[in-house]
Amino acid sequence: MTDHFQGKAVPAHLKEARAKGFIASSEIHGTELSGFRAAACDAAKDTAIALLLLSLLIDDWGVLALFACGLFVWKVGRSALLGWARLERLHRLIEEERYEIEHHRHQERGELTELYRLKGFEGKLLEEVIDVLMADDDRLLKVMLEEELGLSLHTHEHPLKQACGSALGVLASSLLILLAWHFYLEPFSAVLVLIAASIWGARGARNRATPVVIWNLSVAALSYGVVYFLITQLIS
Repeated sequence: MTDHFQGKAVPAHLKEARAKGFIASSEIHGTELSGFRAAACDAAKDTAIALLLLSLLIDDWGVLALFACGLFVWKVGRSALLGWARLERLHRLIEEERYEIEHHRHQERGELTELYRLKGFEGKLLEEVIDVLMADDDRLLKVMLEEELGLSLHTHEHPLKQACGSALGVLASSLLILLAWHFYLEPFSAVLVLIAASIWGARGARNRATPVVIWNLSVAALSYGVVYFLITQLIS
């Protein structure tokens, strides 16, 4: 144990570091995956529900269109902001790990040795692997970020790309809802948006689509029912 590990054994330090990496790579707004697809699906569903509920209160196409414009700006800006915040956390961890490599090489070697011992490396082979990794600081940094902190750097999309996903989701959902409004089919169009966005998002996350669709439709129906019930009670 060393001061670098703050009185903890190497395995305990590695467990704490992995938890730190998990927090840094998570999304502020919940458990949704980051990226273009997730942003588009999330924005499409939010837009569909927002316009559907608003149509119960306001029977004016122009007002709904203006609301959709405001929602477009909000969702795009929010998606970009969350993406930048996530990258900022990741960059901070990268700099912290780079500092440790430059100033605490002995401790980093101990962490790396423990990591690869857990992978099944032993004896001379373990020493050779550690020597090779320690010889290149850039490679060592990548290994420590992925192995110690559990980060997958190649999966992080640019915030502007995620913002474009949100823009696509809001536009597609708004156009469908607003066009359907003229034929009093906005509930039907909202259901189509929820089903399509749920299936596309579930496939991107490699999850089963059916439970996701059912849950989204159930929550949407409950939200619609609550608002409709309150409106009828207030009017009566």
